[in-house]
Amino acid sequence: MAEWNVERHIHSAGQKGWPDRIHAVLKRHAVKQVGYVPDTGHARLMELCINDNEMTDVLLSSEAEGPGLVLGAALGGERAALLMQSSGVGNCINTFSILKNCAIPFVLLVCMRGEFNDFNPWQVPMGSITEPTLKLCGFQVYRVDQEDDVEPVTDAACRMAFGGGNFQTAVLLSQCMTDRNKPKGH
Repeated sequence: MAEWNVERHIHSAGQKGWPDRIHAVLKRHAVKQVGYVPDTGHARLMELCINDNEMTDVLLSSEAEGPGLVLGAALGGERAALLMQSSGVGNCINTFSILKNCAIPFVLLVCMRGEFNDFNPWQVPMGSITEPTLKLCGFQVYRVDQEDDVEPVTDAACRMAFGGGNFQTAVLLSQCMTDRNKPKGH
């Protein structure tokens, strides 16, 4: 399998800033494991987690492996977060149930696709139903449309998840904010 080069996927438009703030919030809440499937929208945040010696980054072959990682982390006494695109949420519907049934707290950070300025029409179907799907799976869902809201919203999601209620929370990062899906030449 080819090695994924995170630096190749980092875009300057809007990237420095909100990923750094999310990383700081995850550290404040003692998140020790972060699972992800390579994704341009989360590239900077993945880079920060990969280079953080206090976090274990786990490259997943499918988003559906993520809830198992979260369960294992919790059983081992650690907190975990997952990073994925909205299209990956559809891959996890069955595996999310184990976290709800076992009352395992965690934070899911979702870069939305199929929204503002997306060049790929195949992303629209799952992008349009990500929020209601997560709510039906039992998540407390928060949405961030502007970069200034990233830190307080992510902090609120972490407090809800790890504050004793054993909630599953999701932070949806609007494509309007990330705006990273422009094909070259556009």
